[in-house]
Amino acid sequence: MSAPGQDRILLAVNMFHPQRWYELLSGKREVVLEPEGPNDPSISYAVVWKQKPNLLAGLPNLKVIFSVGAGVDHIIEDKTIPTGIPVVRVVAEDLTRHMVEFVVWRVLDHHRQGRQYREQQRQRAWHDLTQRPAEDVSVGIMGFGHLGRAAARALLALGFQVNGWSRSAREMEGVSTFSGEAGLVPFLNATDILVVLLPLTPATTGIIDYTLLKQLRKRNALGGAVLINGGRGRLQKEADILRALDDGTLKEASLDVFEIEPLPKTSPLWNHPRVFITPHVAATSDPDHLVPVMLKQMEAYERGEELENLIDRTAGY
Repeated sequence: MSAPGQDRILLAVNMFHPQRWYELLSGKREVVLEPEGPNDPSISYAVVWKQKPNLLAGLPNLKVIFSVGAGVDHIIEDKTIPTGIPVVRVVAEDLTRHMVEFVVWRVLDHHRQGRQYREQQRQRAWHDLTQRPAEDVSVGIMGFGHLGRAAARALLALGFQVNGWSRSAREMEGVSTFSGEAGLVPFLNATDILVVLLPLTPATTGIIDYTLLKQLRKRNALGGAVLINGGRGRLQKEADILRALDDGTLKEASLDVFEIEPLPKTSPLWNHPRVFITPHVAATSDPDHLVPVMLKQMEAYERGEELENLIDRTAGY
């Protein structure tokens, strides 16, 4: 453990219970839940999720900020944080596996007509629905970083056609890849099931709107286009998703994230017959798997090694 009062970790994880995070971090280092005043010089690292505004602004010896989730918009949007402080996005096998499981689960449920069979069960109806093979279905992954490529590998193994779209070009064997503004419409035109795993940035806020959804391929083996959002809630415009569902632009949607969370009880999404809702659980951050990754990074940084999975503050991811 570091000397008392030096190189301490500030743990500020709103919307997570901090106890397990605290136990694991404090086994190696001194951890505090609040700074000792606005200019606490003892804090070297911050482990955060949706931290209070201005919490990190005046810490003179803060070296690195770690996000406990895949998203970092809660850090990027806090303009009081000095831009020179490195921000690390946690990449861990456990987090990746959870997201891959979610994507595969929802793709397969839409592909194998889960909604229709659940409705038949409710009606006690016994009807065999026509099932097309996976190779007839194209899954487009919007956001082709670490999580997107991992999901693509799993879907390829199941026989699906896979497309990938990202801001800058990223190639992957077996995947039709598209990039930039020029590649977005061709990507959407070739996609039956759209999986959204984008980071939230000023450029991507509200990107999943009616105009974008209209570009998805509707005449396909599924009988209509499908949306799956496991990324960030403010990527989507929920009124536009409802419009697209109601006019046939979308056949179905699986939504794990929302513009306002928790999703208000008054939201029409709750009762929509072709919407499947989960409460932001696609890739839950597990401290038992993520804390060792953070501690390893801190130790490497103190040895003079480069930090991994650094965020580009300008790009926002």
